[in-house]
Amino acid sequence: MTIFPSLFFDPFLKASLPLLATATETDTESSALIIAGVLLSLVVIYFASKLGGEICARIDLPPVLGELVGGVVIGVSVLHLLVFPEGGASASDSLLIQFLLKTSDLTPEAAQSVFATQSEVISVLSELGVIILLFEIGLESDLKELIRVGPQAAVVAVVGVVAPFATGTAGLIYFFHVPTIPSIFAGAALTATSIGITAKVLAEIDRLSSKEGQIIIGAAVLDDILGIVVLAVVASLVKTGEIEVFNVIILIVSAGAFLIGSILIGRLFSPLFVRLVNEMKTRGQLLLAGLIFAFILSYIAQVIQLEAILGSFTAGLVLAETEKRTELEEQIIPVADIFVPIFFVCVGAKTDLSVLNPAIPSNREGLIIAAFLIVVAILGKVITGFTVLGQPQLNKLAIGVGMIPRGEVGLVFAGVGSASGALSASTDAAIIMMVILTTFVAPPLLRVVFKEPKVALEEQSN
Repeated sequence: MTIFPSLFFDPFLKASLPLLATATETDTESSALIIAGVLLSLVVIYFASKLGGEICARIDLPPVLGELVGGVVIGVSVLHLLVFPEGGASASDSLLIQFLLKTSDLTPEAAQSVFATQSEVISVLSELGVIILLFEIGLESDLKELIRVGPQAAVVAVVGVVAPFATGTAGLIYFFHVPTIPSIFAGAALTATSIGITAKVLAEIDRLSSKEGQIIIGAAVLDDILGIVVLAVVASLVKTGEIEVFNVIILIVSAGAFLIGSILIGRLFSPLFVRLVNEMKTRGQLLLAGLIFAFILSYIAQVIQLEAILGSFTAGLVLAETEKRTELEEQIIPVADIFVPIFFVCVGAKTDLSVLNPAIPSNREGLIIAAFLIVVAILGKVITGFTVLGQPQLNKLAIGVGMIPRGEVGLVFAGVGSASGALSASTDAAIIMMVILTTFVAPPLLRVVFKEPKVALEEQSN
C-alpha cells in the first residue's frame, strides 16, 4: 500500500518542486511590491493632505477642504496618481504603478494584481480613518450641553435635517428623475452640519457663548446624531437594494435603539472602564481601551446591518461623559492625524470632476443637479433659525447661517455613498461640490450676519 503512492507521486513532486519554488518566489516578490505600492500611496496621500491643508489654513479655510482638494488633484480628475479599480481604472491608469514598473522588477503581468491589492489596502485604511473620525466627533460632542440648550436647539436641528432631506430627495426624484436610492442618499448628505467649522468661526468672533452660539452648537450636535442615524439607515437600504416601508421603519427603530441602548448601557459600563484604565500599568492603556470599546460597538453596528461609523460615534458619545474625556481626546489626535487624512484624500481622489465639465452636453444635467443641491443645502439650513419662536431679540439669520457648513460630516456621507456604489459619478461629484461650496461660504457669511446687529446697536446708542 505504500509503494503505489511513492511510485505515483515521486515523479510528480520532482517535476512540481521547481514550479512551487517559482510560485513561492513570485508571491514573495508580489507581496514586497504590494507593500512598496502602499508605501508610495501613503507618501502621496500625506503630501497632498498636508500641502492642501496648509494652504487652506493660511487663507482661513478649514484644512479638511485642503485635504479633499489635494485628493482631487492626485486622483482621477487630474494627476491619476491615486486611482481605484471600482472607478473603472486599471494598472495602466495608475501613475504609481507605472512608477513601480520602471523602478522595480514588477512585471506587466503582475501589475494588475499588485494594483488591485494595493488599492484594497488603501481603501481599508480609509474606512478605518472614517471610523476613527466619527469616534473623535463623538468625543467632542456634549450630550449634557445639548440637554441644557433645550428644545430650541432640538427644533432647529430637526428642521435642519427634515427640510433639506425631504426637499432634496423629492426634487431629485420628481424633477431630475434620479433613481430613488441615489436620491435618498443625496438628500441624506444635505442633512449634515459641521460642528468644528462653525465652532471655530464663533470662537474667533467671540460669539461662542452667546445665546445664538449655544443654540447653533447644540443643534449641530443633535444634527450629527440624527445625521449619522439617517446615514446608517440609508446605507443599509443600499445593501438591500430595495425600499419597503416596513424595512425602513425597522432600520430606523434599530438605529435609534442601538444608539440609545448603547448610551444607557455605556453609562453603566463607564465607571468600570475608568477603574480598569486606572489600574493598568502599561503604556497607551487609555487609548487602546477606548479604541477597543469603539471597535466593539462598530462591529456590533456592522453585523446588525447598520454602519460601523454609528458604533464608533456612539462609543465617543459614551466616553465623552467620563472623567477621561479630555485625556482621551488628546491621545486620539495623533491616531486621527495618521488615518483620517487617508479618508478625505481618498474621497477627493475618487471624485471625477470631469463629469461636471459644461463643455460636454451630457454633463450639463449633473451641473444642474449640483446647483439644485447647493441651493437646497443653503436654504434648508437658513430657514432653521426662523423656527425659534417667541424671542425677537435673537439673531435668527445668524442661527440659520451657522448651520450651513457641511465640512467633514458631509464628506463622510459622500465617501460612504461612493464606496457603496449607490451614487452615479455625476451625483457623487454634485454632492462633493455642494460640500465644498457650503463649507467655503459659511465662515464669511457667519461673520457678516453677526456684525449687523452689533452695528445696529452702536448706531442706536449714538
